[in-house]
Amino acid sequence: MDGDMRVLVVEDDKKIASFVVNGLKQAGFAVDSCPDGEEALVLGRSTPYDAAVLDLMLPKVDGLTVLQTLRREGLKTPVIILSAKASLDDRIKGLQAGGDDYLTKPFAFSELLARVQALIRRATQSTEPTRLTCADLVIDLLSREVTRGGQAIELQAREFSLLEYLMRNQGRVVTKTMILEHVWDYSFDPQTNVVDVLVHRLRAKIDKDFPARFIHTLRGVGYVLKSA
Repeated sequence: MDGDMRVLVVEDDKKIASFVVNGLKQAGFAVDSCPDGEEALVLGRSTPYDAAVLDLMLPKVDGLTVLQTLRREGLKTPVIILSAKASLDDRIKGLQAGGDDYLTKPFAFSELLARVQALIRRATQSTEPTRLTCADLVIDLLSREVTRGGQAIELQAREFSLLEYLMRNQGRVVTKTMILEHVWDYSFDPQTNVVDVLVHRLRAKIDKDFPARFIHTLRGVGYVLKSA
């Protein structure tokens, strides 16, 4: 993702805010954040953002009012609404107020990231690659199909998220914490060996029956995906 892309995160829950801000920064975005609607209006008016992530339940001025105000003033920034309210009515209200997308809590960061990228692509008509490759391993982000050496590989949703994350960070070491934050949601308890289990499952599918191994373990550090 282009390093010039700037995203505004408006969220008063400190834990969720830092989870989203850190994740977006790791994905290469410049990020501003604020905890209330008043500051969101100030930032929204003064800075040209490529996208905004907006919580609805905010102190001072609520998220819907922030959105309606900015839209009335002609601001076209794509906005993803975050809400604990999952009812259809709430979604419709959010979209009618000018939201471009709606994500209910709790959410996995990988889903939020995919939606932010999709909104920016739509807004800028930019051609972010829809395929990621590592030697003969190919992942199609639109059809969610994975092949290696031309052979189709069936992956579950979390395995796909992990592989996409590793491939976007090809040649870079990713830690277990980074994987946990990316593939699971922020309310997840990381005191287990879920990352090892998931990596093991993914390896069994994309490495086991092939001569070259792509997923490498760096003991005590994390994992890296590379073709040589």
